[in-house]
Amino acid sequence: MRDGSLKDRVLPLLPTFRDRALATERARRVPAENIAALRQAGYFDAVKPAAYGGVPKPFSELVDANIELASACASTGWVAGLLSAHQWLLAMFPKAAQDDVWGENPDALLCGSYAPTSMAEAAEDGYRLNGRWAFASGCENADWSLCAAILPAEGERKPVPAFLLVPATQYEIEDTWDVAGLAGTGSKTLILSNVTVPKYRVLTFPDATSGRTPGAMFYAQTGLFNMPLLTGIPSCLASAAVGAAKGALESYVASTGTRVTRGAVAGGNSRMAEFATIQLRVAEAAASVDAAREILLRDVARAEELASSGSEFMIEDRLLSRRGQSFAVNLALRAVEALNASTGGLGLNMDNPVQRAWRDANAVGRHISMNWDAVGTMVGQHMLGLEPKGQY
Repeated sequence: MRDGSLKDRVLPLLPTFRDRALATERARRVPAENIAALRQAGYFDAVKPAAYGGVPKPFSELVDANIELASACASTGWVAGLLSAHQWLLAMFPKAAQDDVWGENPDALLCGSYAPTSMAEAAEDGYRLNGRWAFASGCENADWSLCAAILPAEGERKPVPAFLLVPATQYEIEDTWDVAGLAGTGSKTLILSNVTVPKYRVLTFPDATSGRTPGAMFYAQTGLFNMPLLTGIPSCLASAAVGAAKGALESYVASTGTRVTRGAVAGGNSRMAEFATIQLRVAEAAASVDAAREILLRDVARAEELASSGSEFMIEDRLLSRRGQSFAVNLALRAVEALNASTGGLGLNMDNPVQRAWRDANAVGRHISMNWDAVGTMVGQHMLGLEPKGQY
């Protein structure tokens, strides 16, 4: 199943994933069967270096396919998008780190906990980690984790946040994930106790966000691996919200087109499709989903083009990506809100795809990388001549 575009290979899987969406939510993790089917389709090779068995494609192709995947099951889209994008992130590490992961298991997948809330301790030839790493989406589907921490000062270098690579054999998973949205992502907590990470398995945030990484030098001829971290990973996160909204729209239109109201007092036995308010909600949702997809894919393609040219990513370039990612989610929220508010009593059922998409899209919108209040003010600060305060 490796012929055609990534999206073409995903489309046949969607009906099964859609049928499993409620069970995925109740299990609070993505089923192994979904991951196996995506692996067979080459999903986790899409932005992985060819040197390690990948078949690298434009990052925008992954984002586009992930919108479709999330339209069937946003939790699966969130996890699969991250697991695939983390193949790209691993390619930013020194080659020795890539050898550790893919040399032993070419099919290895990585989860991640991004908030550097713990301090790493200096150890011989590396760093020691102790503590809890929360929100590790897809951790039960992964073989390694990217654990963020603050590296201690060293010489003239001040303390700096970084990713540290840790195999699954060196952490425990605590079940802390019982939530209202993206419930199926299994974003649980990793417990690390006296885990030593060698220095070559470390990637600093400043290197990752600039695109000037050890891996970028190793893959200098492949623009894909010269893109800064925050032009790529948040685009996959945003695609889950856009996909959820797309799936909600499809479900809403399919059910509402033939639905007759049951109200005994007002509007009973009327076709919902004939209400102007319903027509406007469908049109608004469709326009919002379309605009969100176009913005998201446009900005990823622009970042890829810039990376391929070898040009340096300026603050404006990185902020443009952050603005598009977050605003795409904002548009997705607008779409699901318009639809969910008019599903009636039947829309309260837990097996109703519209209410699930509404909850899932809102969960994406609460992620700090996607929150429009946080990202929008950062963009506005820069436009007004102030120093941007945030992640870019």
